[in-house]
Amino acid sequence: MRARVTLVADAFNPLRSMQVVEVERPVTVRAFLDGRSIDEFPVPTICLRNGRPLLRRHWAGTVIDHDDIVAFVAQPLGGGGGGGGKNPLTTVLMVAVMVVAMVLGQYYVGPMLASSLGVTSAAGIATVGAISTAAIASVGMMAVGALVSAPSPATPSLNWGGGGGVAPSPTYSLTASGNQARLGQPIPEIFGRHKVVFDLAATPYQEYVAGEQYLFQLHCIGVGQYRLDALMIDDTPLASFEEVQYQVIPPGAAVTLMDAWVVTAVEVAGQELKGPNQLTNGETGWVGPFVANPAATTAHHIGIDVVFTNGLYYANNSGTLDPKTVTWEVWGRRIDDLGGALGDFTLLATETYTAATNTQIRLSYKYPLVSARWEVRLRRTNDRDQDGRTAHEIRWGEMRSYLDGSPDYGDVTLLAIKMRATDNLSQRSSRLINGIVTRKLPLWSPETGWSEPVPTQAIAPVAAYVMRATNGAQLADTRQDLDMLWRLHLVWEARGDRFSGVFDTTTTAWEALVKVLRTGRAAPYQQGGIVRYIRDEPRTLPAALFNGRNIVKGSFAIEYVMPGEDTADSVTVEFFDEITWKIAEITAAQRGGAIRVLTPSEMVNAPPEKPGRVQMFGITNRDHAGREACFLVACNIYRRRLPTWKTELDGMILSYGELVAVSHPMPAWGLGGEVVDWDEVAGLLTLSEPVRWSEGAAHFMALRRRDGRLDDPVEIEPSPGGDPFQVRALDPLPFAPDTGGDRERTYYALGPGTTWAQRVLVRSLRPRSRQVEISGICEDDRVHVN
Repeated sequence: MRARVTLVADAFNPLRSMQVVEVERPVTVRAFLDGRSIDEFPVPTICLRNGRPLLRRHWAGTVIDHDDIVAFVAQPLGGGGGGGGKNPLTTVLMVAVMVVAMVLGQYYVGPMLASSLGVTSAAGIATVGAISTAAIASVGMMAVGALVSAPSPATPSLNWGGGGGVAPSPTYSLTASGNQARLGQPIPEIFGRHKVVFDLAATPYQEYVAGEQYLFQLHCIGVGQYRLDALMIDDTPLASFEEVQYQVIPPGAAVTLMDAWVVTAVEVAGQELKGPNQLTNGETGWVGPFVANPAATTAHHIGIDVVFTNGLYYANNSGTLDPKTVTWEVWGRRIDDLGGALGDFTLLATETYTAATNTQIRLSYKYPLVSARWEVRLRRTNDRDQDGRTAHEIRWGEMRSYLDGSPDYGDVTLLAIKMRATDNLSQRSSRLINGIVTRKLPLWSPETGWSEPVPTQAIAPVAAYVMRATNGAQLADTRQDLDMLWRLHLVWEARGDRFSGVFDTTTTAWEALVKVLRTGRAAPYQQGGIVRYIRDEPRTLPAALFNGRNIVKGSFAIEYVMPGEDTADSVTVEFFDEITWKIAEITAAQRGGAIRVLTPSEMVNAPPEKPGRVQMFGITNRDHAGREACFLVACNIYRRRLPTWKTELDGMILSYGELVAVSHPMPAWGLGGEVVDWDEVAGLLTLSEPVRWSEGAAHFMALRRRDGRLDDPVEIEPSPGGDPFQVRALDPLPFAPDTGGDRERTYYALGPGTTWAQRVLVRSLRPRSRQVEISGICEDDRVHVN
């Protein structure tokens, strides 16, 4: 191989200031410079020969021979040099040397970088070489190299639904939550298996039966169908409370445990019913009338609660309690939606109650009515005994109306609860009803199509549902790639990847889909009006080949994302743990050359210094979170080269996430060109470009088919005649290459070992008139650590 000399005039911008010159025959370093009329460099310049510094006094006697690599790098002026601090100009020089090494090939990266850092021992050079290789092949800021966009380090917007202002998620909020009515907010949509505190679907009400208080609550579990795996009050299983009954109401079923549509009149708030002997100045003794039910509704029953606050008794001289009696009347009148009377008041009931107790008494009465809108009033009919020994007071505690019909809750699952007030149940605990539920979704397969809804934690059914649902994208099955989703489903099931999350605030269907697929290391994209799916997974066969023939001249560029002081040295994934049902975290890093999850003792004794933190919505399993943390660490290390180039109509056949092969001389990614002739008998291929062979290495060539696909590479060797434009195939070619002028000739890429081309994952495709701009990321098999 010919020797190459690289001159870098600006260490701050090495790529643009770099000049590479091939040396055809042996020449001394001094003679090479004299031949280019360079007597002295304008700024201090370092000469590196095969990665080692070469002093000026040796330039006249050192020969640049075949296979030598020589670099002249201008050193920036100024900068510190001592005091134990960092010299930024030394860092700039190091970057320049690394860029030179990238262009000339990774073989000399270690020695050149070691020399720039002042490392001279063999062990030191080997170590620096390993570091530089990781730096060249790794992803800059954390997760830059992930094909699937990494989750934001900020708190995720866990929203999905329609309308209403933005409110924090009750499921993932750090503040304490209880059962509440979230007016104007989306109905929760739960996927997978998750613990949730249920929202109130109606205002709770209470009744008193035989002196016992019963509380009735109607909860909304969420949109769709669910399997109830556990039901709890706070953290205690419901089975521990004998005084609690419940009913799960699937979509479309009727509530039978309680009245589903009950309205409580807020105007009734413990008003006293005065006896006739207490009335003055023309008072009638009536309390009310109060409207029982809202406009545009009709009630078939009225519920009245009365309270004897201090009990009901007379304390006699012997120290015991004698009974006392209270009588009262309940009257009602029908009204219209504007509140106008539709007739006279009618007597609904005359009540009498007698007791001898000094504890509070609460009584509930329920009266049947003609279905209408009603207003109700009460009046006490016997005198109140105002003796200090007597408890003889009655108050109107509450009024309820039981409405006709039943609310249409739509496609939601409800939970009805009936609780008897005891020492085990406090007012606070009665608002801490929660449970663990598993979503039921239909499953799709190519053989049977859609199944009936079944409990599942799989990712694919959730993704398909988001695209099909009426509150989602509302797409027909033909508008999404269900076959690919099925293939990914098999992969996810084999790996144990699951999605379990709650969407209880507002978002778009596309944002929800992205969050769902991210847990499976996948992403959606649209192509031809169809939603398609791609997973970041190992790929071996490129879908297309790009070389100097179909890359627009001057359009090829590479962004090297260099690690800096703020680059994360580990990844901490926050997730919602299915064991504790609280936010937990797990950290992965590269230790001892291996990427793995750090143990609790390592986190205490040798914690990472700069962990990057991400939140993985939808992951509840610790092992799953650990796999994703390791994957992000690998991306952060091994995916740091981002090439871009322009092509013509070849770019139209590509899809997001596909693997392509790129052959280009600038980064020394193999050799490429066209096949101009093919001798099938001799196995000789005549190429458009000369071949440079690496001594002692097996060489391979890959050919592009007419449809753009690339076949497996075949081994080649130099032609027997030594023609640099000819190679001989040692294996049969997969097809006869096109060499004539009637169509485009067959493209090729060749090189030693696996370096015949660089594998690149397509990250974006931007059509520009008759050209397409392609952005990608260099693939590295070490990324796929699990």
